[in-house]
Amino acid sequence: MTSEEKQDTPLKRHIRSVIFGTETKLGRWFDIGLIICILFSVLLIILDTIDSYHQQYGQAIYYAEWAFTWLFTIEYLLRLYGSINRWAYMRSFYGIVDLLSILPSFLALIFPGANVSLAFRILRLFRVFRVLKLLRYLSEGNLLLKAMIQSRRKVFIFFFSVSLIIMALSVVMYVVEGPGNGFTSIPKSMYWTIVTITTVGYGDITPQTNLGQAIASLTMLIGYSIIAIPTGILTAEISHEMVAERDLRKCSNCGTRGHNLQALFCHHCGSELEQHQSEGKS
Repeated sequence: MTSEEKQDTPLKRHIRSVIFGTETKLGRWFDIGLIICILFSVLLIILDTIDSYHQQYGQAIYYAEWAFTWLFTIEYLLRLYGSINRWAYMRSFYGIVDLLSILPSFLALIFPGANVSLAFRILRLFRVFRVLKLLRYLSEGNLLLKAMIQSRRKVFIFFFSVSLIIMALSVVMYVVEGPGNGFTSIPKSMYWTIVTITTVGYGDITPQTNLGQAIASLTMLIGYSIIAIPTGILTAEISHEMVAERDLRKCSNCGTRGHNLQALFCHHCGSELEQHQSEGKS
């Protein structure tokens, strides 16, 4: 038992149950209030970038933003106080996001040039994922994350292959078109190739020669051919994980497998099914 576990008090346990958990009524209300505060604070950041709102309500937005900053600071300190392992929380993904969402405002007071870093406040949106378990979305999030991890090698090979194609086409276009037609360097040609292959087509650089236009047409066709591949890879992995999880759902009465993840009763004998395992872990 660590020293922090020995110093665990009823107050810390109560704070932990409210801030980190959703099993109690206070915990659920805390998460709802946190979501509302996060969304409103991000909305203020967005509105403050609109010149008319900034001119008219800039002072009010400034005070409201500092109110949210102090509120999130108090919440962060309470999370540190209530954590069993504070260092583990500080190093965790959400611990870092919590800190980065409040740190830029204080840095702006010490270093006036740090105003650009206020954009980090938008990281508060990531904190919503922590409380999505309130809406029982955690199992679906785990399914998507597992599928992304399983497909990471295939996706890496795909992007590596696409990178080679982009590099080859960029060199060809640089040689064919040249600086006179806007292809002033290979990086500039790579920019054009990426814009074309993703079917965005800004039009700021366009091939002028017949051969260059033919290569551009080929690049567009390649883009349409490969743009759906990552989606197909991820969809296949998600389908595989869903089938695997359904196969794990077994009726304790008749032993039938393959129940829907949201099913409450066995489709064979009608007996009540045990709660889905991934929901129990949330």
